[in-house]
Amino acid sequence: MKILFIDQSGQPGGAELCLMDIARPYRDRCLVALLVDGPFKDLLEQQQIPVQVLAQQSIEIRKDSSLWLALSRIPALLPLLGQVVKLARQFDVIYANTPKALVVGAIASLITRRPLVYHLHDILSASHFSHTNRQIAVTLANRATLVIANSHATQAAFIEAGGRPELTRILYNGFQPDNYLIPLHEQEALAKELDLNRDTFWVGHFSRLSHWKGQHILLDALALCPEEISALFVGDALFGEADYVQHLQAKVKDLGLENRVRFLGFRNDVPQMMSLCHLITHTSTAPEPFGRVIVEAMLCGRPVIAANAGGATELINSGQTGWLCESNAPQQLADQIIFCHQHPEQSQVIAKAAQQKASQDFNLSVVNQQLAQILQPLSSEPT
Repeated sequence: MKILFIDQSGQPGGAELCLMDIARPYRDRCLVALLVDGPFKDLLEQQQIPVQVLAQQSIEIRKDSSLWLALSRIPALLPLLGQVVKLARQFDVIYANTPKALVVGAIASLITRRPLVYHLHDILSASHFSHTNRQIAVTLANRATLVIANSHATQAAFIEAGGRPELTRILYNGFQPDNYLIPLHEQEALAKELDLNRDTFWVGHFSRLSHWKGQHILLDALALCPEEISALFVGDALFGEADYVQHLQAKVKDLGLENRVRFLGFRNDVPQMMSLCHLITHTSTAPEPFGRVIVEAMLCGRPVIAANAGGATELINSGQTGWLCESNAPQQLADQIIFCHQHPEQSQVIAKAAQQKASQDFNLSVVNQQLAQILQPLSSEPT
């Protein structure tokens, strides 16, 4: 089966990292078409996955865009559509990995009569998308042959928004557990490079800097914790969210946390960075579609505190493989951080149970086998 993967982003976000893992077994018979250039192309090339950039500038349609704005961007889509149609004729399946990719992929599917797969990495709700964009996404996805949801939460939101249940299959993100077992000497070398005090209790937060990812909540919680507890933030602003970064920096000063907070920007060594932390927090203010960093922390053997909503509730059994706290509740988060700091042995028992569960439930080899089974019926689709 020859697959044309389409993705809208040049930046390596969670959906893109998932796509890279999915495309790797098909690299001798696939192409990843990117709607904009960026470092994600370099990562694909490093994995020897064929990639082609179709445009140099992103089409400015945001998740909260109005109908008028969406319609005004149609002329910009036409050149892309022409390229995708031409490429699609060389493949058996069109695999749209993001909402903008769905738009061009759905039209190309109609023109070329290739089956369309939509991999849904988003919760189609009012907290994430405008009414117009939800309607566009659902209408186009309902014309697909298959909709793959990355959690029960994304599947439920899709159906609630008007999606056809019979089209959906659930496929969790897959990971290679061995990549998250970081030797102690590597941890020590990285800590020395970053000048991190190994006696400090480091709480990690791994996400792009965005208001809905809730970094401000961790800062508020940190202010309620003892001074020997500090925080590392790994990630940077994307999609025009520089104002939020300034807000976070001002908040650090207002709370007097200058000596207890480190912003390290975007990094490619997430497992290594997680290994330096005593605890990982996830603080999204809206339901998370899946929660990639939660599984990564579990695989690293680090205890996790996550927001009690969306896909996170499917990943963690609170009190057994981590803890769930209510969203936007700094005091509750602080109390749980303090508990983990004061009870390291109990926290480590829970972290080890989580590591074992994640290694079994989210193993990439198993997930890719499941995907192959899901896609297999499409090989007989008429083209």
